[in-house]
Order: sequence, then C-alpha cells, then structure tokens
Amino acid sequence: MSENTGGLRIERRTIDVVPDAERHGTPLSQFTLWFGANMQITAIVDGALAVVFGANALWAIIGLLIGNIAGGIVMALHSAQGPRLGLPQMISSRAQFGVLGAAVPLVLVIIMYLGFAATGTVLAGQAVNEILHVQAPSVGIVVFGVLTAVLATLGYRYIHGFGRVATVLGGLGFTYIAIRLGVSHDVGAMFADTSFDAVTFLLAISLGAGWQLTYGPYVADYSRYLPRSTSEKTTFGSTFAGSVIGSQWSMTIGALVASIPLSKGSTFLDDQVGFMGKLAGGGLLAVVIYLVILVGKLTVNTLNAYGGFMSVLTTTSAFTRRDRIAPVARAIYIGVFILLSVLIALLATDNFLSNFKNFVLTLLMVFTPWSAINLVDYYLVSKERVDIPALYDPDARYGRWNVVALVSYGVGVVVQIPFLAQSLYTGPITKALGGADISWLVGLVVTAVIFYPWAKRRSDPPETMIYPTRAQGVDELELDAVGH
Repeated sequence: MSENTGGLRIERRTIDVVPDAERHGTPLSQFTLWFGANMQITAIVDGALAVVFGANALWAIIGLLIGNIAGGIVMALHSAQGPRLGLPQMISSRAQFGVLGAAVPLVLVIIMYLGFAATGTVLAGQAVNEILHVQAPSVGIVVFGVLTAVLATLGYRYIHGFGRVATVLGGLGFTYIAIRLGVSHDVGAMFADTSFDAVTFLLAISLGAGWQLTYGPYVADYSRYLPRSTSEKTTFGSTFAGSVIGSQWSMTIGALVASIPLSKGSTFLDDQVGFMGKLAGGGLLAVVIYLVILVGKLTVNTLNAYGGFMSVLTTTSAFTRRDRIAPVARAIYIGVFILLSVLIALLATDNFLSNFKNFVLTLLMVFTPWSAINLVDYYLVSKERVDIPALYDPDARYGRWNVVALVSYGVGVVVQIPFLAQSLYTGPITKALGGADISWLVGLVVTAVIFYPWAKRRSDPPETMIYPTRAQGVDELELDAVGH
C-alpha cells in the first residue's frame, strides 16, 4: 500500500520486491511488533515447560534467558536483511537453495506455521470462551480463527498497527500479573531451591533458543517495508530487544507460575488460561487479562497466517513464475490456511504441554540448519550481494537446485539425530550425556562448518546488489545505495 492510501485496504504486495516509493516506517516498529507478539500465553507455557520437566525456577529462568539471547541473535540477523532486500524471508533463501530447491525447507516452514497457529488457537479459543462465557471449545476456536484471517488478509500495515496495541496492552497486563504473582504467592520461596541439574538447564536453553529460532523463516517479512537506507544495526537491535525482552518476560512468569505448589492452589497445568484469570483476581479483572491474552495471541497468530501465506505463495511461484496474486486469491490462500489450523486445533489432544515441548524441539532440528545456511551465505559468502531478479527465474544465476545448500541442509538435520531428546526417540549421545538436548547447537555449528568452505568455492555472487529495473515496478538502481 502507498503512503496516501485511505480507508480499509488489503495490502497488494506479496512476494515481489517492495519499491522505494512504498517504503515507510522506522525500526521502532520492529520493537513493538516483536515485543507484542511475545507478550502472550504460549510464551508463558514455553517458560513453564522448563519447570514442568524438572528445572527449578532459578536455573529455568537463567537457561531461558541464555536461550532467548542466543536464538534472538540469529533471529535478528534475519530481520536485518529485510530493509536491504525488500523481500519476504523465504524468497531470499532461493539465493542459497535455488529457485526450486528452496521449496524443500519451505514445506517444513508451512508445517511449522500450521502447528504454531493451531496450538495458539487452542489457547486463544479458551480466552474467547472465558470472555463470552461459553463452554463449547469450538466456539472460541472458530471466532479466533476468523479474527486471524481478517487481520492477516489486510496485511502489513494493520499487522504492525495491531502490534503496537499488543505492546501497550501486553506490557500493562503482564506487569499487573507479575504484581499479583508477588502479592498472592511467596515468590522468594520459589528461588529457595538453587540446585543445578545440567540436563534440565540445557532443556531450558533449548526452549528459549527454539522459541526465537522458529521466527527466522518469516521475521524479514515484517521489516521489508523499511526504507532501504535503514541501518542494519538499528533493525537488528530493535528486533532483538523487542523479541528477547517480550519473550523472557513472559517465560519468566511461566517458570514462576509452574513453580507454585499444588497445595497453594496451582491449577496452571490443567487450565493455563483459566489460571491466569484467577491469578488476576477474577471478575472484571480476569476478563481484562483474557482480553490481553487474546490480543497477544491474535498478534502472533496473524504472523503465522501471514507467513504461511507467503511461504505457500513462494513455493507455488517457483513453478508458476508469478510473483503477484489478486486480493481475492490472497484471501483464499489465507482462508484455507486458517481453516486447516482451526481443524487441527479442534482435533488437538488434551496432552498439550508435552506435545508442545516436542513440537518446539522438533522444529529446532529442521530450522537451525536452514538458518545457518541463509546467514552464512548472506553475510559471509555473498556478503550482502544478491541478484534479486534472478530469485524469480529458475534459468538465471541461482538455478533450480543448489546441491551445496541442499546437501549441507540434509547433513545438518541428520547429524542432530544422535543428540535428540524426545518422548518418541532419544539419541545415543543424548543418553550418554544424561538426557541433555544440544541437538540445535550441533545442527547450527555443523551445518555452518560444512556449508561455508563449500559455498565459498562454488558461489558466484554479483559484484553489487542487483535490484529490478523500473520496468519491473521498482526504481532502477544497479548499485547499492547503502554503500557495500
């Protein structure tokens, strides 16, 4: 949408390059979006998992912080690509995997979006039901699905605007929850146990890192409209701060509420949303907190739906060679995605916490190699030089399939198997380590070590950034205005 567009309008840009004339906003928008997206109930659940599966509150919070910082660095490095390229994240990965080859990780990305959208819909549906005072779970799930579809269809501007609302409401609501937690329970006693267990500490790190790393495949989708002259450091810092502060705040609350003894009235494991309402004090205050939960979940669920739509379009366009679709087609894409996530939510099992932990850790296995390849190529091999028109042409510079990236990616996934620690499978090395899960770190390092020297020999990046010409709807600019 252009700056002077009035009224309620659907975003018209999809996976095509955002022209300079349509760039707008400041890096502050990255802070508010990612802070608001992380001030939400699923992040609280993620933090609670560290305690549920054995860590004490002290070491759970420290481990979650380390994981959020480590994963947040990787996530924010992806975000810094947005203003420079003006592209959704997964389109840019064609420079590493090839125009058709990028579809391999994309399939897994789409599954990730569906999984997070479904699990988020379950929790948000509970909040809707509490607000409307209805019992049938399907009511809240369907209502929330409709709200997500509308916001995701409207697109970029409205998503960022809603992120600002979520930042204010989340900040106020979660501050109140933290105060109520301190007033209602003996928080000091929760830190009385200072014993250290390496296995559960590493699990806490993995939960924090996994939370951040799974944003990687779509974080640049929300920074691509920033002016091309926007400092990469500023974009990085704003995204990193918003995401890490928001997620750590939520996860800390989760670790604390999970530490409340059952004898003190803790029902969090049985009813996460209902517990937060009771903690707020019940009555009207509970309704306000349910609204805060709903707004936070709507923010991040919209990111999942919007990113899912972009990923599906990126996959299909590799074969159709189209980079734009009509608004009606856009609405259909998003509608089908939301319908699938709602159906999954309706069929979800009761064993939510355990399934969610396994889901997050499994995602780590498939996305850390992708992040390693994308970042190593962009910053170290190509050195921020991309032939953007070639990303849409299988016969151009990047070709159909990039064997170097695909093989490195495959190795990066397989090498993690002996290090997995899940209910369905525990790797032999993990057993030798006493159950500690370090698979994500192994995948990140091994993939980078294999990919970098191989890509360095085989890669042929352009001399400078190459942008589309005026005839393709973008200002003609052969040299990078940022000065690389």
